[in-house]
Amino acid sequence: FGSRSTQCRRASGQSCGRVGTRGAMALVKVLKNKAYFKRFQVKPRRRREGKTDYRARGKMVKQEKSKFNTRKYRLIVRFTNKRCICQIAYATIRGDMIIAQAASNELTKYGVPCGHKNYAAAYCTGLLVARRVLKKFGLDEKFKGKEEADGEDFHIEDEESDQRPFKCIL
Repeated sequence: FGSRSTQCRRASGQSCGRVGTRGAMALVKVLKNKAYFKRFQVKPRRRREGKTDYRARGKMVKQEKSKFNTRKYRLIVRFTNKRCICQIAYATIRGDMIIAQAASNELTKYGVPCGHKNYAAAYCTGLLVARRVLKKFGLDEKFKGKEEADGEDFHIEDEESDQRPFKCIL
């Protein structure tokens, strides 16, 4: 019922074309058959592309029931091959609404000719989009920010004001 070489091939995991001592062919169960592909549900496009983590986005966008129709702003930062893009958006049922955006290639207007993808360019792009949002909401005169850079820590909450500063989730 099977030579020594056949038994060795079976022990090493190689197929010899028959199973057991009877000589019958082995049946291999097909795991991905027609029924599997009928029920298979394709993931959303942005999940397949690896752009959106829907669990994290759901946690970030979720709003309390008592704050119905209140906008919850968030900062979106994307890095492409050549530049950094920053946006401030809020979620609605129709989709995300973009309030303001800035890209690091706009920094050439402000004296940064190259290096639009590094850490410093991302920081400057975030400042640029923040100033645009404050201007859009009319808060740029109330919240000036730091006038001169001296290395000291600056918090806007320490100053007394009747209006709270703009809050954004990162």
